[in-house]
Amino acid sequence: MSTFSPPTEKRVIAHQTAKMLLEIKAIQFNAAQPFVFTSGWASPVYVDCRKIISYPRLRSALMDFAASTILTEVGYESIDNIAGGETAGIPFAAWIADKLMLPMQYIRKKAKGFGRNAQIEGEVVPGSRTLLVEDLATDGRSKVNFCNALRKAGATVDHCFVLFYYDIFPMVSGNMRDLGVELHHLATWRDVLEVATASGHFDAGVLREVKAFLESPSEWSAAHGGISNFDSDPENVGTGAGGPKSGASAAA
Repeated sequence: MSTFSPPTEKRVIAHQTAKMLLEIKAIQFNAAQPFVFTSGWASPVYVDCRKIISYPRLRSALMDFAASTILTEVGYESIDNIAGGETAGIPFAAWIADKLMLPMQYIRKKAKGFGRNAQIEGEVVPGSRTLLVEDLATDGRSKVNFCNALRKAGATVDHCFVLFYYDIFPMVSGNMRDLGVELHHLATWRDVLEVATASGHFDAGVLREVKAFLESPSEWSAAHGGISNFDSDPENVGTGAGGPKSGASAAA
């Protein structure tokens, strides 16, 4: 029988999450050789939440944080199912479902094209209140496909949970509002920068570049060989669904 810890204060969760991500080097800073993503964005920072799966004690603590956040912000009896988004969201959805003792499904980016041609695996009960889980969020546009697929299958989707939220792209609140979904998270770049500055994880020059990027991501990208047009797809920036390509870029 699964158990979860009692609610923990939001700021404590955010700082502990940032500290853990830094400890396992899931947060990478490289201002000298920026990460250039397949979307065209240049960034001095990269987040790889997939590394969490290899650290059992750390991931257990983060899943306790996730359960606490969800129960506090969504409610104890307000969710019927947990659904993980392909690919990086699936393991976290499974662990959260176990913590909360709830059924789970997972959603592909598109139907697999053979067999049952299913986009969703697992039983979706019509009207079930479903929490979408992914590893992180940048501008929130990847959530649209997953939420629409779940709703088409009959689920009610009002909430999405991620471990890490960029919180730097101004269109996010509008995108999520249009989608009719509330976004919940453990930590943001602001939390990571605060913890990294206090702990001395990175030198002053790197931290200056990171601050410049967080304050004006489009301008920083353009000045370092990337795009500056938000009409392109910033959901690829630093997403845990992809990794560095040729040592300096990432794929969605």
